[in-house]
Amino acid sequence: MSTQRRAVTGMEAAASAAYALSDVAAIFPITPASHMAEKVESWAAAGRENFFEHPVVVKEMQSEKGVAGTLHGCLAGGALATTMTASQGLMLMIPNMYKISGEMLPGVFHITTRSLAAHALSIFGDHQDLMAVRATGVAMLGSASVQECQDLSWVAHLSAIEGSLPFVHFFDGFRTSDEVQTIDVIDPETMRPLVNWQAVSAFRHRAMDPEHPAIRGTAQNPDIYFQNREAPNAAYDALPGIVQKTMDALAGVCGRQYHLFDYVGAADAERVIVTMASSCETVEATVRALVDAGEKVGLVKVRLYRPFSAEHLLAALPATARTVCALDRTKEPGSLGEPLFLDVQAAVAAMRPNVRVIGGRYGLSSKEFTPAQAKAVFDNMAAPEPKTRFTVGINDDVTHLSLPVPAWEPAPSQPLTQAVFYGFGSDGTVSANKVAARIVSDAAGKFVQEYSWFDSKRSGGLTISYMRFGDAPVHEPWLITSADYLACHKDIYVKRGYDMLDRLRDGGTFVLNAPWTSVHELDAALPAKLRRAIAAKHADFYVIDAAKLAADEGLGPRINMIMQTVFFRLTRVMDFDEAVQLLKENVATVYASKGADVVARDQQAIDKAADALVRIGYPKSWEHARDDGAVPSDYAAGTGTAPAVRLGSVPGEDAFIENVFRPLDELRGDELPVSALAPDGIVPPGSAACEKRCVAYEIPAWDATKCV
Repeated sequence: MSTQRRAVTGMEAAASAAYALSDVAAIFPITPASHMAEKVESWAAAGRENFFEHPVVVKEMQSEKGVAGTLHGCLAGGALATTMTASQGLMLMIPNMYKISGEMLPGVFHITTRSLAAHALSIFGDHQDLMAVRATGVAMLGSASVQECQDLSWVAHLSAIEGSLPFVHFFDGFRTSDEVQTIDVIDPETMRPLVNWQAVSAFRHRAMDPEHPAIRGTAQNPDIYFQNREAPNAAYDALPGIVQKTMDALAGVCGRQYHLFDYVGAADAERVIVTMASSCETVEATVRALVDAGEKVGLVKVRLYRPFSAEHLLAALPATARTVCALDRTKEPGSLGEPLFLDVQAAVAAMRPNVRVIGGRYGLSSKEFTPAQAKAVFDNMAAPEPKTRFTVGINDDVTHLSLPVPAWEPAPSQPLTQAVFYGFGSDGTVSANKVAARIVSDAAGKFVQEYSWFDSKRSGGLTISYMRFGDAPVHEPWLITSADYLACHKDIYVKRGYDMLDRLRDGGTFVLNAPWTSVHELDAALPAKLRRAIAAKHADFYVIDAAKLAADEGLGPRINMIMQTVFFRLTRVMDFDEAVQLLKENVATVYASKGADVVARDQQAIDKAADALVRIGYPKSWEHARDDGAVPSDYAAGTGTAPAVRLGSVPGEDAFIENVFRPLDELRGDELPVSALAPDGIVPPGSAACEKRCVAYEIPAWDATKCV
């Protein structure tokens, strides 16, 4: 077994097989799939060879339509081809996906699943795009973790070649695609013997060739179209066996055994959830906790979604199962149920008619899916009359489909160091956290998990990063609720009503980037609610004026390396001096193209960061702190209370600002019920006038005398 332990993202993990087994990669950037294409492009630019002894030819097209056409053309011409896309980009490929599958061409689409624009656009993750292409004839193979992204990417490419059919290899956008995890990285050379070279040769032999002319893509009449459409049935019937054979061969290389459907839980389970992608990890953690408590529950993880093998599903399902619940991360308005539910229901009804099958929706647009929600599903299944159609994770006070969610969380599977960072898009916090995760993984030998959430503003918006460190693989794809270390990298956040300290454990460390370094200044600057929270959590409280230090060193708004140094100083997840040295080496590598002066300034800031840290001995009176009137509003410049904004051109817009906009602005959008939102997604204009974010450190002054 030839593997190397390394921290990578889901997209990096999937890229290895895509590169090794492709002649051509046709690409067009789209969130959140772009990084995978960039990784393939960088390897090609560096001259890295694939299994066919040449660098991959990377072609960036004018749109995803062009990508799909290029993919089809390359495959028809005998070149193994791949692409990476999501959401609306995938929608543009649907016509060509029908052609590629109809012509039995072994292309592979890597999909970082993402919401579709319906009542509103969303860049975040669910399975709406995936389910929209399930009728095209492509095989569909799903990964639940970063490790699986690597492993099952190999399975998808190898099975496509042997089965002579196209594959969609999918994994959850952002939650898995952008998450950094420590995995066992397979040496591509150990996979070379698994390639069916005869199938590769047969594929190239079928290519369009003027020396061996053939006609394809003809127009057929009613007399033969139906028969011809049924002709590939044998290939689809054989494909589940090919995929399982490939999974078995992969196990011989890496030691990890996968099946088309994998079961975990009690051997005599009576309640079983069927789901796929990252929710599998969340449900599995819930199942293990409930089984330890004596409950008869289980989970079936769906790996191969298309072709859907009822035989393999039923083989994985315990004979004792009485109620099965299929969870879908999508919505199909007007349908009797979502796709996975209908598939599971049909499969179970044919062979196990006494088993009750119910279905629910969860996690649309990256809505957090937690162990508590998984437990709510199991609790519903245990009810004498369970809801057979439901949602979980929201408050549906209109159609009353939502399940009540208990206040519950399983105990960690191992001792973990957990950290949360509130950053500002473009201050470097997210990228620095990914660097820190890799440093701890590679240098300290820890298993890490890093996941960053950000709003749709991306640059200039709020970012929240979550990191876990342990001595064993971390399988917890939900947000941290009890951090050992919490850092606020933007001083204005303390005045915006964010309940940051809710995520800090009692006695944890709280670090604030702000210019207020004395108790007197903090008394005046921090809202009473935050001071009470700091005292109630018995927080070990530190302040650093990282913005001033960055400005003094000529770094502009980039405080990332300063705050990362502070993190290593206070958490001790690894030797501090070693961490500092590795941070400096990273700076020298990343900023080498910007010149030695830039590198030197960054490294000087790292050296000065620890000495700039001030520990705050706050008084006991903070336990009962009260604001004197209104919360101070001297955010960035000036003093006094901002004038109230009143919008009056559209009926009901004041109610929208109060009932929808304000909760969103204070990170309380998850609390809004269905009734708070318009069914068609329409909102009144002008809400930007109420969003005074006060994020600038400097504000330009307008001098009327300078105008001509």
